[in-house]
Amino acid sequence: MWQRVFHLMLKEFLALLKDPASRAVLVLPPIIQTIIFGYAATLDLSHIRYGVYAEDRAAPARELLARFAGSPTFTQRVHLDSLEQGRALIDRGELLLVVHIGPRFSERLLRHRPAPVQVIIDGRNSNTAVIAQGYVHEIVDRFNARWIAEHAGWQPPLAHLVIRAWFNPNLESRWFIIPGIIGLLLQVVAMLVAGLSIARERESGTFDQLLVAPVRPFEILLGKALPGFLVGLAEGTLIVLIAVLWFQIPLVGRLAVLYAGMALFLFATIGVGLAISSLAVTMQQGLLGAFLFMVPSVLLSGFATPIANMPVIVQYLTLLNPLRYFMDILRGVFLEDASLHLLVGQFWPLLVIGLVNLAMAGWMFRHRLH
Repeated sequence: MWQRVFHLMLKEFLALLKDPASRAVLVLPPIIQTIIFGYAATLDLSHIRYGVYAEDRAAPARELLARFAGSPTFTQRVHLDSLEQGRALIDRGELLLVVHIGPRFSERLLRHRPAPVQVIIDGRNSNTAVIAQGYVHEIVDRFNARWIAEHAGWQPPLAHLVIRAWFNPNLESRWFIIPGIIGLLLQVVAMLVAGLSIARERESGTFDQLLVAPVRPFEILLGKALPGFLVGLAEGTLIVLIAVLWFQIPLVGRLAVLYAGMALFLFATIGVGLAISSLAVTMQQGLLGAFLFMVPSVLLSGFATPIANMPVIVQYLTLLNPLRYFMDILRGVFLEDASLHLLVGQFWPLLVIGLVNLAMAGWMFRHRLH
């Protein structure tokens, strides 16, 4: 049996690699997409466009505004003459926020009284607004600490909050996003290789040759699955190297745990791809079926939004998504040094999903034969 499977694998590899365009599709897109996503897919704000409406020109007000101007994150675009002008610029998307300092700001500070500062933020992108609000809080808190230290009579707060972030001490969103991108790209490669394999045979007219060959349906599926599995492992290794060596993402966990999770994820994903390919008559149908699965899979994986924030019914749907478990494995191994014992709850669902999908693929393949 293994000799027949080996020759089927060899045939599949030749079909994948004989065309220079196919070779380029397998190698170049993961590299390009990893680099592009690594730089583009970030939750950090590096250029916050803001305007200033200052009704107070005294020294304390100028000191606070100087802290905004001196921050590399903030870029001042305009001095405003009114709040209405600032609102108009926010409506047109030219400013993200407006800093408004009232006419009695410095007077209230010098009298040891609270001096409010108004900040108007464009809330159409809620995530960006929350991050910008955090940066504003940081600047104002530093101004307050400096003012308390330099002016007698001010009493510092009795309770002082010190925040320490575990696993990502600098709170760099790239450390969170790029391990997830590894899962996304690995799913794309595995789904395309497996999802188009049988459909390609039907479209090219060689499917009938497989039917008369002395191989069983299970052996055909195995011969189609193993090339995608090996290609996926190779692509996954390449993407991990780019993440670690190019983007300097820390890999604090063990490679054995990472590759065990990668193998189980490929096993589950290839099962889905073969099931889609068994149903598809043409490569176009296989491609559409693969993307029909991948889009909701990404949305329900926890890549961008926490699963805990989703409705309860949707949270139950994520239990059927192999990418959901692989995301936890990737981030656990990369950032937390999670052991095999801690991740076993993510491993066994991938095994179950893979077994069920391969059984369904085998049943549908035999059903289409008859």
